Amino acid sequence: MNLSYMQKKENEERDQSGLLNNGKPVFLAVAKIFKPHGLNGEVTVGLLTDFPERLIKGKQVYIGENHIPSQIDTIRKIDKKYLITFVDHNSRDSVGSFRNEIVYIREKGLPVLSDNEYYHHDLIGLRVFSTEDHEIGILTEILSTGANDVYVIRPHNRDAKEILIPAINPVVKKVDIKNNKMIVKLQEWR
Repeated sequence: MNLSYMQKKENEERDQSGLLNNGKPVFLAVAKIFKPHGLNGEVTVGLLTDFPERLIKGKQVYIGENHIPSQIDTIRKIDKKYLITFVDHNSRDSVGSFRNEIVYIREKGLPVLSDNEYYHHDLIGLRVFSTEDHEIGILTEILSTGANDVYVIRPHNRDAKEILIPAINPVVKKVDIKNNKMIVKLQEWR
């Protein structure tokens, strides 16, 4: 799952989908608010990120589709969920409208990944080629299974079935984000 933009530049470059012209999202979902908890503005949230350490006291976040700016005041883990309070929201009533909303962060706040690690939004939309340099299609979705991710490739022929490719080293030979290309070794069972 690395850019820095000024608000004015974002507005100039944004296309109608809400993405920047380079295809990168401006906001990324990191948590979902379920419901208020107690009387002091605490909400129960489920994480949507592999990096829970990015949600810390003082972190600037954006709530809901309207990206309401807020700041995390407190965060604590309870079982598999987290309880969060936001600065200036210290009552059950003030956080009631946050129920079922998504918590976002700006894309520029993402940690840098090591080599051969990619954010899903960096991979979606890549053109996928076989090791023989035949274009297979476009990576449209990533399925998270228990063992490894599975890439869903949509062939250019709309009548053809989607192709599922396991995201493992023996299959994915090269990822070239700069050139919008992925090279894979097709599996024998296809």
